[in-house]
This record gives sequence, structure tokens and C-alpha cells, in this order.
Amino acid sequence: MNERRTIMFDEGWEFLQEGITKLTRILEGLPTIEFSSEEYMIIYVAVYNMCTQKPPHDYSQELYNKYREVFEEYISSMVLPSLRDKHDEDMLRELVKRWKNHEVMVRWMSRFFNYLDRYFISRRSLPSLSKVGLTCFHDLVYQELNGRVRDIVLKLIYREREGDQIETALVQSVLEMLVQIGMGMLDCYENDFEDYMLKESAAYYSQKASNWIAEDSCPVYMRKVEECLKKERDRVSQYLHSCTEQKLVEKVQKELLVVHGCQLLEKEHSGCQALLKDNKVDDLSTMHRLFSKIPNGLHLVANIFKQHVTAEVTALVQQAEDAASNKAKSTFGLQVQVFVQKVVEVHDKHMTIVKDGFANDPLFHKARKVAFKVFCNEQVFGCSSAELLALFCDNFLKKSSRSNLTDEVVEDTLDKVVNLLTCFSDKDLFDEFCRRKLSYRLLFDKNANDDHERYILTKLKQQFGAHFTSKMEGMFRDLTLSSECNNYFEDYPDNDLKENLGIRLTVDILTPASWPSYERFDLNLPSEMAKCVEIFEQFYSTKEKHRKLKWIYSLGTCTVKSYFDSETKELIVGTYQAAALLLFNSSDRLSYSELKTKLNLADADLVKLLQSLSCAKYKILRKEPNTGIVTLNDTFVFNSEFVDRMRKIKILLQPVNECVAEVVEKDRRYAIDAAIVRIMKIRRVLGHELLVRECVEQLSGMFKPDIKLIKIRIEDMMNRDYLERDQENPNLYRYVA
Repeated sequence: MNERRTIMFDEGWEFLQEGITKLTRILEGLPTIEFSSEEYMIIYVAVYNMCTQKPPHDYSQELYNKYREVFEEYISSMVLPSLRDKHDEDMLRELVKRWKNHEVMVRWMSRFFNYLDRYFISRRSLPSLSKVGLTCFHDLVYQELNGRVRDIVLKLIYREREGDQIETALVQSVLEMLVQIGMGMLDCYENDFEDYMLKESAAYYSQKASNWIAEDSCPVYMRKVEECLKKERDRVSQYLHSCTEQKLVEKVQKELLVVHGCQLLEKEHSGCQALLKDNKVDDLSTMHRLFSKIPNGLHLVANIFKQHVTAEVTALVQQAEDAASNKAKSTFGLQVQVFVQKVVEVHDKHMTIVKDGFANDPLFHKARKVAFKVFCNEQVFGCSSAELLALFCDNFLKKSSRSNLTDEVVEDTLDKVVNLLTCFSDKDLFDEFCRRKLSYRLLFDKNANDDHERYILTKLKQQFGAHFTSKMEGMFRDLTLSSECNNYFEDYPDNDLKENLGIRLTVDILTPASWPSYERFDLNLPSEMAKCVEIFEQFYSTKEKHRKLKWIYSLGTCTVKSYFDSETKELIVGTYQAAALLLFNSSDRLSYSELKTKLNLADADLVKLLQSLSCAKYKILRKEPNTGIVTLNDTFVFNSEFVDRMRKIKILLQPVNECVAEVVEKDRRYAIDAAIVRIMKIRRVLGHELLVRECVEQLSGMFKPDIKLIKIRIEDMMNRDYLERDQENPNLYRYVA
């Protein structure tokens, strides 16, 4: 085998130079035939042979050095002169062209000298051929021209912001070159272009903001801000690097919103207050979008929203108080309806603003609730807001059963009431008032609309949980079972009331746990009524062996047929009133003391009863002497001359029950006890502060627990051996029961 001929460096380089010259001619666009595969392989083999000869004829290092010199010479002789005499976009176009040519040159030269990359460079840990080529362009071209390039690009961006059309593809190519020159790093792009561009952007928008804030209304200003932000994001997607977007947007937001945010929100005729007053939901939505992107921005808007709502609710309360002081007490019910209706509508309006204008943001829901505390936790008309809201519901539900209100109107109003109730701290107080009003409607307003009644219970249950409505749902169950029981009573063999006495009896059987508690008196019933009670008790004992009836006569109603001189009328009265009237069947005249003895009623109840029959609108009894107040020395006579255009007359007394505040206070003690037991059953051992905190968290959905009361209940639980203190740490409680 013949040995391979040794190629001297000058001889070999002269051959390689021919190929390199051909490559540069192609790049310069001079007439030249393209490289063939054979030519490429010949050049590659020549480099291979020069690198694999035995020392001292291994020319790897010399070729590596020459590789760099080729780029340096070409850039100095051809590239830089072509760039130095160009300006503005022409210079950028030439730069992009030269950069693309350079990429082609690096690619071909790296192929020619590929053997160096594979063996020599990897063994010596030298920069790769591609890196050497990029470094040459960076050191010779970029370092000289980057300042000029940056200024030209920034001018183009400014022109585009001012509305001119620019060659975005050209700018994109220039900026892509900056990224590629960084060889995987963004240092050149960020340090030599992005930093300057961000400063220019800040200055540009600072000037714009100063002009706009003085000239434009708040909505117009915000639309301009949104348009600017959109254009800057589009600018990033068109030619800036994606890493710039967040930084650029923050710069724009800072200059347009952060710096002028307070001034924008407080503009006198178009700021946040004005938009809220005019219910400009779309503009408020824009405001929420913009200010949600800046630090603490939404808190500024939420504070203005809270102040606005607070002022509106305070004005309503003040108007109501002023109206109450100038009107008679007889209009109290109407005043309550008008006032609460306004509060409900105002609350619904702001609920809609939070939903549609502020994207259901929890921060604004919280601001709304805090603002409505002015109504929810204050006394108005001398009553708690919980009582007023319950009274409103009561009157509205009565009205809905007697009017032509559509189901949609009723349900919409009830929805608004339940939404308003979310602002209340003491929801249990409303629950108790609402339960009492419901009991009266169910027992005395027999024509109540059950669908509407059940609808509000469903909404309350969905919003606040099953425990909130459990007692009221129990009331409906009781009446359903009572209706079934009365049907059975109609068929009871010993039920001869209708035949013998002309009386039809229906009984409502109430479970004490569900209904409000009422005072019970041992009323002396007339014989006819006593017979009714006796027969029903006999019937009930056949159905329920282990339940005992306790009669609450103050809750009963009677329809009494009364024969007056002119005509016969039906009087719808309470059981107490009916018992008193029946006494006049056997006596023409009865004194106060006689009535008290026969009925066995306390003075307070008897006075109230006689007042309703002799001194009120309908004077069924004639009182002697004829004064407007019942006294212990009065005498009463059946008024046979009574005349009224109505055939049916309702004269009902409101039943007396326990004070709501006392009942709620008692229920709260039970609720705290239950919460303590639930927590300690799970934890077994817990510190005092943690136990109190968890109690507050569990109970705050229904009422705002008093810390002192929680401490009292903890002490009571220890006295009853549910809890005990840890012997070593008195701040720890252990569950015992």
C-alpha cells in the first residue's frame, strides 16, 4: 500500500482559499456556479487530510486560526463598508441582509471545517466553529453599530405609536438578530435594546398621560389606556421578544394608571363616584379590568365603592327617620314597606354592579356588605333592621296572596331580600322574627300563598343551610299532618258537634320545637267550646297513645254567627273573644269583674280583649260608661244595634309570645354549647384562644358571637363536666364527656 502524500500548509490552504473565495462571491451576488456535492466533499477531504497527517504536519491549529481570519477579513473588507454608508431603514435592511449572509457563510464554513468540530475542538475545549463565526460578527459588526441600530428601531417604534405605518418585518428581523447573536442568551437584546426601549416607552406614555388626564373624562381616558395596552401587546406579538411583554405592559400601566390612578378615580364629573351614581356598568367593568392589573389598584376602587354605597344607604336611613318623625304612627307599616323596599332595590342595584361591573370580585362583595352594615346593624324607626326586614317579608307575602302580582315579580323580590340578608351579622335575629310572622300567617291568614311561602324557605335554605329553615319547615309539616288529622276527625263516630251544637271544629297540632312559644292560660271555656275540646281529646287519644295535647287558646280563631237587629253577621274573632261573646247568650249585661271570674283571665288579657270588642273600630259590645278606655268598674252589654256594610268582620288579637331578644339569646347559648362540643370532640385537647377562634368561625354565619359569652359557656361546660382544664397548662382544655 502506498503511503498518503503529505500536504504542506501553504499548498493546502491555497486550495481551500479557492473554495472560500467562491463562497464569498456567491454571498456577494457575483456570477458564480453553485457548489456541487463533489466540490464540497473535495474541500472537506482536504481539511480532513491536513488535520490527520502525522506531526509536525498536523495543521489543525493553523486551520482553526485561519477559519477565524477568513470571517474577520470578509467582514472588514465587505460587510462593514456596505453598512457604514447606509442610514435609517436602509441601514437596517443592509444589516439584516448581511446577517443572513453571515449565517449562510457560517453554515458552509462549518461544513468545510467540520472535522475540526468533531475532533480537534472537542478535545481542546475550544469554542465551536459556529460560535467563532457568530463572535466575529458580534465583535466587529454589532459592537460598532448597535447604538445606531437601537436608535433607528426606537424611532420606528415611536413613529408607529404616533400612527405611522412601519416595516414591522424589518424590525422583527433586526431584533431576532440581537437574540441570535446572544447565542442562547438574551443579554444583547435586553441590555442593548430592551432597557432603552422601556425607558423611551415610559417617557412617551408619561407625556401622553399628562395631556390625557387634563383633557379627557375618566371613561375616555380608560378607553385610551386599554387601546394603548392592546397595541403594546400586539407590538410584542409582531416583532418584540415575548419576554418584553410583561415589562412593557407594567411600564405603560405605571405611567397611565399608577401615577395618575387617584386623580383619575376622583375626577369630579366622570370619576368612579360619578360612574356609580349613573350606573355606568360598562365603564365600571373597564375600570375593574384596568385597576386589577396594578398593585393595590382594586383597593382604591373598592374604597370609593364602599364610601358611595355607605353614603347612599345612610341617606336612605336619614330620610326614613325624618319621615317617621313627621308622620303619624298609624302609617308605620307603610313607612316600613317603602323604606325597606328602597333598601332592597338599592342593594340589588349594587349587587348587579358588583356582578356585571366588578366581575363578581369578592373584594367588592365585602365592600358592599360593609357598606350595608349602616342599615343591617342599626336601629331604624326604633326597631332592629332584622325586624324591619321580617316585617317587610310578612307584608309582601300577605300582599302577594291578595293581589295580582305574578310569580316572577314575587320570586324576584324574595330573591333580593335573601341577597340583602347576606349583609346581616345577626341572621338568627331575622330568622326568629321571620318565624313568628310565618306562624301568624299560617295560623290566622288561611289564604296565604303556600308556593310563595315555600319559595322563600327554599332560597333561605340554599343560602344559609338547612339549620336556618328547619323550624319553619317543621311548621309546614305540622299543618300538613293537622289537615290529615282533621279529615280523620270529620269521620270520627263520636263527633256529633255539628249535629248537636252546630259547631265545626278544626285543630292545628303544633310541635313545640318548631313554633314560637306562647303563654298558656287556663281559660274557662263556655260549655259549647268545652264540649268540643273534650270530644277532640277523646279522638286524639285513639290515634296517639303517647302524646298529650296542651291547648293554647290564644292562637285559636272562631267564626261566630251574631244576630243583630238589622241583620246577621259573621264575626271572625280569637278564642278569648269568642268565649267572652258566648257569655252574652245567657246574660244581657256583665260587669268587668263578672267577666274576669267567668273567663279566668288576667287583667291585662281581659282589658285587651274587651278593648277590641267595645272601644275599637267594631263595637260589638257597648261599654258603660262610654269612654275609650276599659276600667275595672265598667259594665258591658251586647250591642244589638251594631251596623256595618261588611257581612264578615275580622276582629283578631295578636297572640302574646316571648320577647324575641330573650329567645335569640337563649338559642345563641345553645348554639355556642353545640359548637364547643363539636370542636372538642374532634380536637380532644385544645388551647383557649384556638377554641374561641374556632367557635367564632363556626357561628359567624348566623350571628356575631360575643367573646365574653363564649368564655361563660366554656366555664359552664366545665361545671357540667363536658370539659376540664389540663393540670399542667391551665390554658388547655380536655374533652371529657
